[in-house]
Amino acid sequence: MAKTAKKAAKKAAKKSAPKKAAKKAAPKKKAAAKKKSARKPNAAFMAPLTPSATLAEVVGSKPIPRTEIVKKIWEYIKKNNLQDKKNRRMINADAKLKPMFGSKDQISMFELAKVVNKQVKK
Repeated sequence: MAKTAKKAAKKAAKKSAPKKAAKKAAPKKKAAAKKKSARKPNAAFMAPLTPSATLAEVVGSKPIPRTEIVKKIWEYIKKNNLQDKKNRRMINADAKLKPMFGSKDQISMFELAKVVNKQVKK
C-alpha cells in the first residue's frame, strides 16, 4: 500500500511541474514584447540646421541634421590629425576650426557640442 501511494505522489509531482514551468515562461514573453516598443526616434535630432559660414567650410553649406554635422566635423578632425597626441580628448585647432573655437588653440571633445550649437541656425 505504501508503494502505490509513493507512485501516485510521483505522478502528481510530474503533472504539476510542467504547469509551473509554463507559468514562468509566460511573463518573459510579455517582457520581450514591451522592449520592442520602448522608444521612438526623436525628430528634433533629424531637423535640418543651416551651418554658419565658418562651419560651412568644414561640413558644407546645405542644411543637415545636427548628428550629421558632428559626424562630418569628426571626419575632418581625424582626416587632418587634429586630435592631441598625448590627450586624445583634446582637439587642436587649424585655420578652419580656430574661428569656430573662439580663437582657442585647443578645446575638449565635450565642448564640441557647445561650439556646434553656436554655429548653426534653425
